[in-house]
Amino acid sequence: MSWLIGLYETFENNQALLQAQEDPLIPICHTTQQAHIEVVLSGDGEFLRADVVPRDDNTTLIPCTESSSSRAGTKPQNHPLCDKLQYVAGDFVKYGGVVTSGFAKEPTVPYESYVQDLRQWADSIYSHPKLNAILRYVEQSTLIEDLVKYCILPVDTSGKLLQRWTSQDEAPKIFTVLPSNQAPHDAFIRWVVETPGIREASVWNDQELVQVWIDYYISNISERDICYVTGKQVPIALFHPAKIRNDGDKAKLISGNDDSGFTFRGRFESDSQAVSVGFEVTQKAHNMLRWLVRNQGFRSGDLAIVAWASVGKSVPNPVSDSTSLLASLDLPLDEPQQEPEVAYTAEEFALKLRKKILGLKQELGEFTNVNVIALDSATPGRMSISFYRELWSSEFLNRLENWHMNYAWEQNYRPRGVDKDFPYVYIGTPSLFDIAEAAYGTRIDAELRAKTIQRLLPSVIEGQPLPSDLLGATVRRATNRVAFSEEWEWRKTLTIACGLYKGANIKEGYAMALDRKRDTRDYLYGRLLAYADNLESWALSEADTKRATNAARSMNRFAQRPFSTWLNLEIQLEPYKNRLNPKITNWLGQTITEVMDLFDPDDYTNDRPLSGEFLLGYHCQMSEFRKGSPKKAEETDVKPDLDQ
Repeated sequence: MSWLIGLYETFENNQALLQAQEDPLIPICHTTQQAHIEVVLSGDGEFLRADVVPRDDNTTLIPCTESSSSRAGTKPQNHPLCDKLQYVAGDFVKYGGVVTSGFAKEPTVPYESYVQDLRQWADSIYSHPKLNAILRYVEQSTLIEDLVKYCILPVDTSGKLLQRWTSQDEAPKIFTVLPSNQAPHDAFIRWVVETPGIREASVWNDQELVQVWIDYYISNISERDICYVTGKQVPIALFHPAKIRNDGDKAKLISGNDDSGFTFRGRFESDSQAVSVGFEVTQKAHNMLRWLVRNQGFRSGDLAIVAWASVGKSVPNPVSDSTSLLASLDLPLDEPQQEPEVAYTAEEFALKLRKKILGLKQELGEFTNVNVIALDSATPGRMSISFYRELWSSEFLNRLENWHMNYAWEQNYRPRGVDKDFPYVYIGTPSLFDIAEAAYGTRIDAELRAKTIQRLLPSVIEGQPLPSDLLGATVRRATNRVAFSEEWEWRKTLTIACGLYKGANIKEGYAMALDRKRDTRDYLYGRLLAYADNLESWALSEADTKRATNAARSMNRFAQRPFSTWLNLEIQLEPYKNRLNPKITNWLGQTITEVMDLFDPDDYTNDRPLSGEFLLGYHCQMSEFRKGSPKKAEETDVKPDLDQ
């Protein structure tokens, strides 16, 4: 229940979001729907006009009940105020409207149920002038007739509602806003009541009407019990909200309506014996979670991950890459902050990261609760919490800093969501999304991607070791260079693999720059492969030839049998050496001499497979070649171009 407590407290601490102009927090006893038709009435309940609601303005806040907010099946429960035509139009059947299958034998039941609920609300002490006007109008049973006269709903030659538009002429506006699988009789209605002297006419923006419905609904909840979250005797929720990840999400985190299955049968006689949660608690917690997922969350298929502070202040998303972390969250530091510049060295990156984390600590404080939750669903109706942790803000930020520092590397790809002018070469840690693709390919199955991201979360949030199979899969893909159809994809996979291997072996103290003193066998063999690749690519560039080098084609074999493969590569390099300027060949030759001097003779002749360390030696040496030498450039007027 700790996740419910965290979300409930966050809702209570962020009441101001209920009045937000853009994307406000949904109040309890309410939900949102996409409205298609807006009907304007007078304060006396007379029809004034109607219009089709544009798609960019159709999200509408409506009152709901526990059963209507999660309605499904053949007999869906009506909403109290705004709803589809089959509920609010008394002449729906007269005009050929098709009700849901459960009401087929009694097609007037949806309308009668809606009017009965509306009348009970209007007759209570929680009535409202807008409510009375809407009730007087819907009791006249002329909504469809008025909408037809106002050219909102089209009819056929027999006067029945048109189901689809087949003419070559321009379709009526109602067809442009409805989903492709819906007909005009499925349209959702929202109300506007214009009364002289009342500024706010729309029912969804009327805060007084919103509060009236909340008070009315809670007053009618008769069942009271101990809330497992607050420990108080309060009205208990019989149903729990859905629509957590999006407006079409039917999966629930708490559900006890499986009377014939095994949700609680065999242990309890009723669902309330298993757990009881206060109505206000579950409403506020779920509405807060819905807002957080929409505004601060990460989505990948059915997976949703969000991190938040209970005080409502922004926190970094643990799934994001270093670029997003450095570019986000405008924090009040000791000096004015400019737009983050790209870090080209490890020192610059470390300085920027520490400064950002320090600013976050100043903003959040030392002991603010930070929650991280991951939601996933195996079936359309059931959702699970696959990961949940509560941490102090200082602990969360320290672990986030360690993750981005330990697994940072010189990346050779443009991260998602950045400006097109962002350079391809920068220092940082990739996002969990990109790591999953590096391990299993860009065509990775959505379910496997989600599972991979979930497996990586403990490494970010808890500082646990990187899963060894995931590291191995990334290294193997980076080694198998010929399997990539696009050079950029291989470069991206290579740099991600280097960062993961470096972070997984942090005790080795690998540097992002070339370590000329490191004499380990795998690192040195990586440098030799870079020498062969660079020399041949330079010679091919001089000859204006574009093809993969022998080193590139042999990379996977080189990783399995480095000594024997290197002997072949040395022989193949001879013709290319003869094509190059002797000064260039001599300059490059200094590298192989330097590497050979560091080898232990037994290590050099050992043909056992290489570890991922050879990728670090390869990439660092290639980066060094790319930078070139000022003295060499002055002497030869030639600079190696590895992008050929």
